[in-house]
Amino acid sequence: QVQLVESGGGLVQPGGSLRLSCAASGSIFNINVMGWYRQAPGKQRDWVAGITAGGTTNYEDSVKGRFTISRDNAKNTVYLQMNSLKPEDTAVYYCNIIRGGRPLFSWGQGTQVTVSS
Repeated sequence: QVQLVESGGGLVQPGGSLRLSCAASGSIFNINVMGWYRQAPGKQRDWVAGITAGGTTNYEDSVKGRFTISRDNAKNTVYLQMNSLKPEDTAVYYCNIIRGGRPLFSWGQGTQVTVSS
């Protein structure tokens, strides 16, 4: 069993910043890609960013230049620094370990990000 625990969400004004964290624990071996996803109300869950064990990153177009993904391999933890937040970034954010381009494990509870004035 693998547990994914996200934290760091909250209410922020447009243009503000938040830093999300996600810790993975349990029977985990050879994690390569970790990633963040988000699900806005009434919409499907979409991929946002990913990072390999070596530090190579990739981003969905709408967050490029504003979000930065990073990880601590020793702690099996991935982070998402979100700057210049927009109302359309409002969503529940989830992390997962990605293999073959797909999330590998059951989703955690997520962390709510609300961008509003």
